[in-house]
Amino acid sequence: MKKLSILALLVLASCFRVGHELEPQLNFAVQDRYLKSLPSPFTPLTHEEAAQDWGREDRIGLGFAHELDLYQAITSFKRSSFLIPPSLTDRRLQLEYDTLLCYYYGRKYSEALYTYESGPLYTTTTSFTPHQDLIIILYDSYLNLHKPDQADTVLQYMQTTYPKAAEKLALSKVLLKGDIPALQQAAPSHPDIQTLLSQYEQGKKSTTTAQLLNTFIPGSGYLYVGQTQSAITAFLLNGVFIWASAYFFHQGNTAAGIIFTSLEAGWYFGGIYGAGQEAKFYNERLYERLATPMMNENRYFPILMLKYAF
Repeated sequence: MKKLSILALLVLASCFRVGHELEPQLNFAVQDRYLKSLPSPFTPLTHEEAAQDWGREDRIGLGFAHELDLYQAITSFKRSSFLIPPSLTDRRLQLEYDTLLCYYYGRKYSEALYTYESGPLYTTTTSFTPHQDLIIILYDSYLNLHKPDQADTVLQYMQTTYPKAAEKLALSKVLLKGDIPALQQAAPSHPDIQTLLSQYEQGKKSTTTAQLLNTFIPGSGYLYVGQTQSAITAFLLNGVFIWASAYFFHQGNTAAGIIFTSLEAGWYFGGIYGAGQEAKFYNERLYERLATPMMNENRYFPILMLKYAF
């Protein structure tokens, strides 16, 4: 009978199984000193160009861009675009690209793509100095706008034109997703990913273990993942509901006993699911703490793969 009871609990617990897939949130904040360390892909303005109205606006825009005052920079670049003679095609491309770069650094991905698709940047080729950076920006913008098909198309193009960058972007994608199986496949040829996975495996919590612990001792699953206050609350409330149910049944108040038994069942099974969720959240935060510095150091964030700035 005891074995049957345990089996029944395990079967019920399995109904509340939590998936193992991670959903990490990995972010990189651009700093002005990082931008200043990158060279410009364009030649400086000549004295004659700088003396023109469009040249003055361009210089003002670059000053704002270096300080990450991106809104003011975009405004100046657009003013310069209106003022520049149509014959200066290379400088017009420069202004368009700097505008797109400001949108990208400001995480205005729709505006960045619109700048590319609606202007002369759309016709650029590999002869355009920051062309690789431009393609990386397009790829990352599509990803951030949840357009995986367009991002994959860009990645396929990169595999033929910039294969090394394409390989790193593919790794970046699985790192950002926290796709452990894909990372395990890539690990043998990437020591940095091997180290990340080793540290993650050592520190992660099992969602199954958390749920099983909470199945037998309510609250223990939360304690397993370091949620002490939640563990105490779960244990006490389960105890109160069990006591109340037994008390009312003993007193002959069947209706109240049924109500408290229902409350206990809901709290009990909700606790099992919740313990699994907390283990999943724990693993996601652990992965974020490990992956973020590793991706910064090894430049796996697409924004860190850019060779040029302003």
